[in-house]
Amino acid sequence: MPRLAVGDTAPDFTLPTADGGSLTLSDLRDRRTIVYFYPAAGTPGCTKEACDFRDSLASLQGAGFAVVGVSPDPVDKLARFAADEHLTFPLVSDESRTVLQEWGAWGEKQLYGKTVTGVIRSTVVVGTDGRVELAQYNVRATGHVAKLRRDLGLA
Repeated sequence: MPRLAVGDTAPDFTLPTADGGSLTLSDLRDRRTIVYFYPAAGTPGCTKEACDFRDSLASLQGAGFAVVGVSPDPVDKLARFAADEHLTFPLVSDESRTVLQEWGAWGEKQLYGKTVTGVIRSTVVVGTDGRVELAQYNVRATGHVAKLRRDLGLA
């Protein structure tokens, strides 16, 4: 699938959340939104990345950003993950992988030297106009939030 690039219109979505509700991206247009895609709740890398977002959440929100995590995990697994790690930003479930595909975060990747199809760890920043301000693909879980903060001029 093609990846999003700066200036593209971010595809809108409505997905179920870990807390039993739903989230529509366009409802967040009052602030810039960091949408990050991760392979699996509760795995070491995904936990590290989520906790880094959690620990930076106050400063990100203070700078006018919302944070949304997207994975193909079912809602009940996301709820456990959010509770276990004390995550206070929305986690949404894309079990159909439709949003992952539309955003370029699903496809072939290298995993332990093998080519597999799965979630490509990615982060996209969406402006208040619904356009992509920053798109990063194949990011590393460790250190990614610190790099993102630097890229956004927040570090």
